[in-house]
Amino acid sequence: MKSLSGIMSHQSKEEYLESCRARYPSRNREGKSVMIDEVSDVFGWDRKHTIKALNGKVSLGTKAKKRGSKPSYGVDETEVIIAIWKLSEQPCSARLKETLPDWLPSYQKHFGSLEKALQKRITNYSARTLDRITAPHRANDSEGRRGRKTGRTSHRLKTLIPIQCGPQEVDRPGWMEADTVSHGGGSSSGEFLSSLTLTDLHTGWTELAALWGNSGSEVRVGLERIEKRMPFELLGFDSDNGSEFLNTILEEYLLTREKAVKWTRSRPYKKNDQAHVEQKNFTHVRQLLGYGRYDEIELKELVDDLYETAWLPLRNYFTPVMKLVEKTREGSKVRKTYDKVQTPYARLLACPKVSEKEKRKLRKVRRELDPIELAQKVEEKLAVIFERVERIEHEREELRQWAEEGEVNGAPPAAADLRGAEPPVANAPSDSSPLKSNQSLAKSKGKTDKSSKLRVS
Repeated sequence: MKSLSGIMSHQSKEEYLESCRARYPSRNREGKSVMIDEVSDVFGWDRKHTIKALNGKVSLGTKAKKRGSKPSYGVDETEVIIAIWKLSEQPCSARLKETLPDWLPSYQKHFGSLEKALQKRITNYSARTLDRITAPHRANDSEGRRGRKTGRTSHRLKTLIPIQCGPQEVDRPGWMEADTVSHGGGSSSGEFLSSLTLTDLHTGWTELAALWGNSGSEVRVGLERIEKRMPFELLGFDSDNGSEFLNTILEEYLLTREKAVKWTRSRPYKKNDQAHVEQKNFTHVRQLLGYGRYDEIELKELVDDLYETAWLPLRNYFTPVMKLVEKTREGSKVRKTYDKVQTPYARLLACPKVSEKEKRKLRKVRRELDPIELAQKVEEKLAVIFERVERIEHEREELRQWAEEGEVNGAPPAAADLRGAEPPVANAPSDSSPLKSNQSLAKSKGKTDKSSKLRVS
């Protein structure tokens, strides 16, 4: 009999095997042998495997016994691990294993003490076991949205600033990759917030600053603010080719100081040249603030306060990072080797190039911090920011509705009354589009002059 396994659906296979399993125990020796031959022919299995499948020890079906040892973790362990995993921004299993010992004292402070045996079991789980524990609780993002960065090409400075590509070998902190994240909601029109991101190549230490706009002067202000609180000196500055970086304001700030900073840039349209900071743009900015539009200057102070008092201490002191050591290709497979998973704070303490004075300062700051309190503070400050953004958008929606009612009634509102009624996310007009006149703002669709129409890209 020819095997039917190739033309049967997975559900059909399970239903057929479950039917045979139900009838198999009641048969005599000869009947069982006939059924074994039949199932072996249908699925193309060996007799030994068929016998195990009919006894429910292997293979398909809901009643098949799961092979391997039983889980060593229970409800108590899972509850603690999932709580810390969520509060620590859902790290991967390798980083979670290093996170648990640091967060357990704080967890017991807030949620009650745990038995010594339970603590030992939690900290001794392997990364693979932690992966199985957290797997049912992970959320999948189906949108896959990506941000859009703005900027223009520069001129003279491109001949002065060398291109840096490929991995950099550094043995001390201070060599930073820099980038900006636009909070324009997908539009580059008008003024809105941006975030300046700096990531240290040696330790993964990350600094953020909110900028109003994306100009060179704002980047300089953000850099000055970051340098005052950084636990190490700025030695190198690697940026992309955006006009917010390649300008005379930043040139004066970086190159005319007493000890000039080594300034390099990445290749155009090669984001992998700045892989470290590009990763932090997502994990430290986009996952926190999202892709919406922040175009009220009052939000700058709120975002800076969120970064400095809660978010950055949580990420730098209590969130372990992985550092790639080696990457090799074996045929179609790429094997990556990472060093020991550590927090940026731990990497700074382990670096012999960092002075003991700075290490004492870091230890003092670390003793005063509580990861769960920081995580709760992040949520509280985010709630204030999002409430402010929603209120602004609601007010604009009311203005737009009022403007539309004015059009219907034939009494166009004044241009000054429409100020602030622009949509929170607007598409930028194409270069070839003629400008829209002030008179056409409140005209009805039927009377709009063709010459004043705005084509949106």
